Amino acid sequence: MNQDNINKLLKAFPNLNWVSAPDQCLSYASDYTEDFVFPPNAVFIPQSVKEISDVLRFCHEHYIPVTARGAGTGLSGGALPVRGGIVLSTEKLNQILEIDKQNLTATVEPGVVNAELKLAAAEFDLYYPPDPASMGSSTLGGNVAHGAGGPKAVKYGITRDYIINLEVVLPTGEIIWTGSNTWKNSTGFNLTQLFVGSEGLLGIITKIVVKLVPLPTQELLLLAAFPNLISCAEAVTKVMGSSVKPAAIEYMETSGIQISAQATQTSFPFVAGAEAYLLFAFDGFQNDDLFYQIEQIYPLLEDSGAIEIMPSPNSDVAQQWWKVRRAIGETVKQHSVYKEEDTVVPRYALPILLKSVKDIGKEYGFQSVCYGHAGDGNLHVNILKNNLSDDYWKNEVPKGIRKIFQTCKQLGGTISGEHGIGYSQKEYLNEVFDDNHMRLMKGIKLVFDPHGILNPGKWIGN
Repeated sequence: MNQDNINKLLKAFPNLNWVSAPDQCLSYASDYTEDFVFPPNAVFIPQSVKEISDVLRFCHEHYIPVTARGAGTGLSGGALPVRGGIVLSTEKLNQILEIDKQNLTATVEPGVVNAELKLAAAEFDLYYPPDPASMGSSTLGGNVAHGAGGPKAVKYGITRDYIINLEVVLPTGEIIWTGSNTWKNSTGFNLTQLFVGSEGLLGIITKIVVKLVPLPTQELLLLAAFPNLISCAEAVTKVMGSSVKPAAIEYMETSGIQISAQATQTSFPFVAGAEAYLLFAFDGFQNDDLFYQIEQIYPLLEDSGAIEIMPSPNSDVAQQWWKVRRAIGETVKQHSVYKEEDTVVPRYALPILLKSVKDIGKEYGFQSVCYGHAGDGNLHVNILKNNLSDDYWKNEVPKGIRKIFQTCKQLGGTISGEHGIGYSQKEYLNEVFDDNHMRLMKGIKLVFDPHGILNPGKWIGN
């Protein structure tokens, strides 16, 4: 990146909140993706939409790369400034602007943390369901940009299902609303949904209008231990084909739970001989209904080979189980350098995918820790470096990863369910998109960002 243009930018807007010292910029050089480090030339921390508009217009005119960043919890490198330029951090745009109880909506800025919106909505007996594992730290702008999911997607859906309108600053500086604050809208192209999952490639999201639902008052958890991965995955198909409707079905390998429980110093009821576990959550408004659901699920799990089935005895234990599950990804990373692959297939194909992942791991000599949202076929595959050489890690392991993605495609799935493509997965995109797909998406990118300044170096653009 031409430092002269950065200097012009800083001089043009001297009264804005800038970070330009190299040691300070380094804090914005990484996210949660592997061990990548890409320092920006400067960091812009805006406090208003107008500031963003003015700076983007200047960057567009001078071809300065701009990479949007929320909390930096992404797992695909979407917030990495791989071409230098500036990072635009939304950390100061963190206000909940309105909770509308009459219309069951909330309007928030992109820097609002997911869990903070949940707490604020709960004061009105309302609920914002999307709950990525990082909900305690990830921001809603990042959730929208990556189309985040979470455990409760089985019952409630994903982030995409709750976004009804967005205020966006285009790279040329114009400010638009993508839709209307209504739950239905069939007027023109759906620009709102185009921006969900767009990974900061089309514009900067500055306000978000989300749907809310009534807050469930009761929750019960059920933990089932299985002797092997396949019987565990097959149980999911049986449950989802029944009248039982859990809010979440989470799949966890014993190896991942052990790492998480030890790192977080959290108690977990390990069962001798269990290779994997399913964590079921049921929520609603009547305890009797939840107990009925749990009674119905017992025979289904037993028929699938569960060796022990345990309901959570109280809310404290339930919180411990959730803590272990949500911390697996982060604690595995502390255990070893790793690559996290966000695979997704039709639910029925999950046992086939699991077996394939383990077989490919044996073929290429790597250990994998698998966990994820079994209820919607979303399997996170954490591949551990352990004692593999740097050369093997760089050149051979990706061949195994490509085989995993080929299996996903063959099974009717794709290479990312909720983490996005970003920087780390772009080399595999040709497994699921042909030239026609890429031509159309490049055309969309060009319309919104004719100079290619937004998030360059990722899966599309320069």
